[in-house]
Amino acid sequence: MAWKLPHERLEKKFEDKKPLYTKAEALVEAHRCLFCHDAPCIKSCATAIDIPGFIKQIAHGNMRGAAHTILSANMLGASCAQVCPVEVMCAGSCVLNDLNETPIAIGRLQRYATTEGLRDEVQSQRKLFTPRPAVGKKVALIGSGPASLACAGYLALAGVKAVVFERDELPGGLNTTGVAPYKLVSDDALREVGWILSHGVELKCGVALGKDITVDQLLDDYDAVFLGLGLGRDRSLGIPGEDADGVWGATFLIRAIKHHASFTIGEHVRQIAVVGAGNTAIDIARELAELTAAEVIMVYRRSRGHMSGYAHEMKQATQSGVRFMENARPVAIESADGQVTGLRVAVPEGSYTVPCQWVVQAVGQERIAATMDLGVAFDSHGRIVADEHRRTSHPRVYAGGDCVNGGREVVNAAADGRIAAYAMLASWGLDY
Repeated sequence: MAWKLPHERLEKKFEDKKPLYTKAEALVEAHRCLFCHDAPCIKSCATAIDIPGFIKQIAHGNMRGAAHTILSANMLGASCAQVCPVEVMCAGSCVLNDLNETPIAIGRLQRYATTEGLRDEVQSQRKLFTPRPAVGKKVALIGSGPASLACAGYLALAGVKAVVFERDELPGGLNTTGVAPYKLVSDDALREVGWILSHGVELKCGVALGKDITVDQLLDDYDAVFLGLGLGRDRSLGIPGEDADGVWGATFLIRAIKHHASFTIGEHVRQIAVVGAGNTAIDIARELAELTAAEVIMVYRRSRGHMSGYAHEMKQATQSGVRFMENARPVAIESADGQVTGLRVAVPEGSYTVPCQWVVQAVGQERIAATMDLGVAFDSHGRIVADEHRRTSHPRVYAGGDCVNGGREVVNAAADGRIAAYAMLASWGLDY
């Protein structure tokens, strides 16, 4: 299935920060691995991929086998290879760090293996996985982000009819719309969606929960429901002046850069204030710094030590020209003739205005699930409550990803999807 994106879009202006290895590069890197028996890298992967195992397969030239090893544990293994912060996960746990050597580039090897393995699948017309015969069970999955896609994929392999409902016209969730293009481009995200669908998963786009369907209706027709709703709109700062032109939400802006052919950044934009200090804030700040000649300033209300963004990401942002402003609490957005002119901030010494023509709000996203009638329990933070099997308070409703964990990595969502799929199969007495 092909989804059309505008050819002339800003996403195409970014270079790949971690380009695909050549075969020679992959073999050299694979042979550096110590193939640890009790590998700490596996323990640092939410999906517990057999990392030494697939690297050994690469070293032996078995790319198809390496891809199978990866995708058996994580059906989103191709995108995770590009978007996972390996510096604080698998590669961060590599024993070579303790030897003061460069850790194995696990993400880049994983990307090479999945790319080559799936390419071989197309060329040889031999699927890496063959779904089992139908077992007479049906599951409806709400949302087409990583959690739902992983769950649907594993269910389909087990012979379960998996139907994914997506309110948007493009599937893939934030992998498609919200990941910085220097990490993952939309074409790659959509290609991965297509691969998962090729195992018999059905996708219905343009179908919104609460408007077109309800959980109760789905429970009448399906054996189980999986909620992979993700999060909602960008949170606002809740300060005066947010209605001025030039005020953006971070994920909205990332999507505009990735997908909207007509989106431009005017020459009048000379300074941009990005409010927030998480990884999404860092991503959009880096994108804007690399796209424009504007000065990009990240404004944060506390000190740098409290910033939630990864240290390696902040270092890369600095290298891209992003400036950090600490202990500055936004109190108002100033404007003239409806256009942003500055961000008023309170600092320990008093207050002053940061001149800017754009203000980007990167302080998280709304908890969309809590606003819906889902028939499940929520915690005090508006997250769906799910147990270790990702089962909610309703015995036939499961949930995973950001609507449960509040917003973590793609690999965590993929792990949730697999756990939920296996729990459903076990509840029906089926193997996985």
